[in-house]
Amino acid sequence: MYKIVAKRELAPKIKLFEVHAPEMAEKARPGQFIILIINENGERIPLTIAGYDAAKGTISFGFNEVGKTTKQLGLLKEGDCIWNITGPLGVPSEIRNYGKVLCVAGGVMTAPMLLQVRALRESGNQVTTVVGARIKQLLFFEDEMKALSDKFFVATDDGSKGYKGLDFLKEVLKNEKFDRCVAYGPVVMMKNVSEITKPFGVPTVVSLTPIMVDGMGMCGVCRVTVGGKMKFGCVDGPEFDGHGVDYDELINRQRMFLPEERLSSLLWEMRGGCNCGGK
Repeated sequence: MYKIVAKRELAPKIKLFEVHAPEMAEKARPGQFIILIINENGERIPLTIAGYDAAKGTISFGFNEVGKTTKQLGLLKEGDCIWNITGPLGVPSEIRNYGKVLCVAGGVMTAPMLLQVRALRESGNQVTTVVGARIKQLLFFEDEMKALSDKFFVATDDGSKGYKGLDFLKEVLKNEKFDRCVAYGPVVMMKNVSEITKPFGVPTVVSLTPIMVDGMGMCGVCRVTVGGKMKFGCVDGPEFDGHGVDYDELINRQRMFLPEERLSSLLWEMRGGCNCGGK
């Protein structure tokens, strides 16, 4: 059992949990993820690590309440326990001094990007950070990102705050040479960033979140195509070369079970929307 020691609402339906997990806190690195199970009847869901503190023995992760399990997770309070957490999983980010790094974060993945930006700065990089969301109400960690970044931008899909969309990055890349780009966010956003950086020859890393079951390379559910070759998101990633990812295939695979996911969420809400273990 893993006790929730802190709970924070970052934006509407976006939560951040800090959980007591000493062994994971000692081993976790930026870019890795966990798989958690809320209760004995729960499903396994992967979530990217957003922080770790070996001294406190805690790890942090953010999540968006979009389906049955994440809505159930959001009902838990400080002091409650999560039945099982496995991690840290995946290959850690390659953190070193590249020179100038462009970091682009969108949605709930802004949470783990803060960890990435901090690690890159500590390694001596000059970091330009972009934080994005659909609307301004869903933005978070702006002050924290700005404090860690040499340059900082905000973008929203509807233009309600900062730039409208990410096309402004073309001008940024025309005016400044970057040695690396890291993009965390929705697949469509990462595809867009990769298409923007490719003509400028900027190596681009994206963090993929395919459908996943065991998280250890045995089930094959999380397979993605990168550079024309099949990879497993859990053991080969989750970070990959953004210019080699088959995004259309990934998007189609992510949408495969949307009807079932929506039905599951609806039935759960009709039954009262509780954490009763599905009973």
